[in-house]
Amino acid sequence: MSFFPLELAAPVSEDALVGWEEVRCLLCGSDDSSPLVESPDTTLGGTGLWFAVVQCQRCGLCYTNPRPSPASIGRFYPAVYRPHYARQWHPRLLDRLRFWRKRKRETPKIVWTGEGRLLDFGCGAGRFLARMHRQGWQVTGVDASATAVRRVRNELGLRGLVGTLPHADLEPSSFEVITMWHSLEHVHWPLEVLGEAHRLLAPGGKLFIAVPNIDSLPFRWFGSEWYGLDLPRHLTHFAPWTLHLMLERAGFRVGRIKMVRHSQWLRSSARLACDTGRGTIWHRLLTKKAPSRLASRYCHLTRQSDCLMVTAER
Repeated sequence: MSFFPLELAAPVSEDALVGWEEVRCLLCGSDDSSPLVESPDTTLGGTGLWFAVVQCQRCGLCYTNPRPSPASIGRFYPAVYRPHYARQWHPRLLDRLRFWRKRKRETPKIVWTGEGRLLDFGCGAGRFLARMHRQGWQVTGVDASATAVRRVRNELGLRGLVGTLPHADLEPSSFEVITMWHSLEHVHWPLEVLGEAHRLLAPGGKLFIAVPNIDSLPFRWFGSEWYGLDLPRHLTHFAPWTLHLMLERAGFRVGRIKMVRHSQWLRSSARLACDTGRGTIWHRLLTKKAPSRLASRYCHLTRQSDCLMVTAER
């Protein structure tokens, strides 16, 4: 099977063409890698291009290669990309309770004595920022989407910055907490971002990260249809040991890596597998809520969930 830029699902205009780059391992710099999986861009209105994920033979890091350049990656984010837009509340109380229960699993309670300053990297439309602001935190959000940052500023009245890390408007040792909820996998140079996060934290400050886990049972079950791939928007595909190693190389003291279960991810993966015609009886079973919840719990108990969360300290 050939992948981009040779084979397209449909012709594209000249202004839709993007720049591509091939990179060495983003963790150890080795150029010795082997193919792991290929998968298409499956977003609504996406390009249909296929992308490859490779694995470094020296340190084990998985990463998208080749990949769109920093100047081109924005073209692969849909006009309506869900994290960049505030979600509406469900009218039913039961649905609200389910939403908060889901968020509680992934976003731990952040306790800090005194006046806390928090940076949310990849803040999207700012829902997490707003919640932390209500708890008394001085919050700042950073996101590559100018649309999302405008919502943070205009609709929430909070501080939002367009861009990535490093950022010229942020001073060293200016935060007690930095959060990265499903944002680190989107950046082109994750080690550089983590190094800058270390510089921005005050001594003893904490970094909270959640990313998809490619060393998971769901990835083995679904392969190219795994929800956590999300190519080409996800550029680095972490496993527990590669996330731990990258944090250490950025200067952090790394705490215990926890597993986070998402039965909805399983159902999304299963539906994609069935839609592509490669679904098995097992995949069709996992499109249902009860079986997917049981499978998600099993993944969690065996520490093979498809999402990782870690706390690191400067």
